[in-house]
Amino acid sequence: MQSYYYLLLDVFSFLIPFLFSFERKRMHFIQHWKAYFSSIIVVGIFFILWDVYFAYENIWGFNDQYLVGLRIFKLPLEEWLFFLLIPYASIFIHYALQYFYPKVMLSDKFAKGITYILFLLGLIIAVFNYYKMYTFICVGLFTILMLFQIIFNWKYAQRFYISFIIIFIPFFFVNSALTGSYTENPVVFYDNTENLGIRMGTIPVEDIFYCFALLYSSTLLFEYLKTKKHFKSNSESRS
Repeated sequence: MQSYYYLLLDVFSFLIPFLFSFERKRMHFIQHWKAYFSSIIVVGIFFILWDVYFAYENIWGFNDQYLVGLRIFKLPLEEWLFFLLIPYASIFIHYALQYFYPKVMLSDKFAKGITYILFLLGLIIAVFNYYKMYTFICVGLFTILMLFQIIFNWKYAQRFYISFIIIFIPFFFVNSALTGSYTENPVVFYDNTENLGIRMGTIPVEDIFYCFALLYSSTLLFEYLKTKKHFKSNSESRS
């Protein structure tokens, strides 16, 4: 049973949002599945390549004690599923909050202020820790994303900054389960010479930047694909 630990963690994290996706009277989230899974897969491929690189460089690794045993490019099956199931569950929370609490959002001015602060914070951390690979890549990518947010001023940040605080609560428990909070040994272990060595519980602080970059990138692509689909449907109905 222990060897199914990571797999079950993936499945149970995904299960409830997945089941609620079929609810028809309110969100009826399955209507967006094509755009949603497309965005998760496209963004996930980028992060998986990054994941593979970290695995080959031994920046992080995985404990076979908690795995079913199948690996592809040094990544366990469970890690591949992580990039499909966890973003689905996490971003579903964002859209559930948007649906049920549509008025809960930051002002444009306040969201811009947060973006500038996050950009400067990320830039300082990345520049002063360029020699720590995990820190530099995680925080560096986050900083680039914040730079794009400043340039394009995507309106989605006004909601997502709030959603991320809520999303981070279950993410914290899931990531804690992977980094050794509830097990004798961690499922995922890190080369601490390549990170800041600062942890929230057992979670490296870099994982916050990593999580945000993964989820917000997926959200941006999903919104683009959803808008494109809506525009195409309207054009076809008029012709």
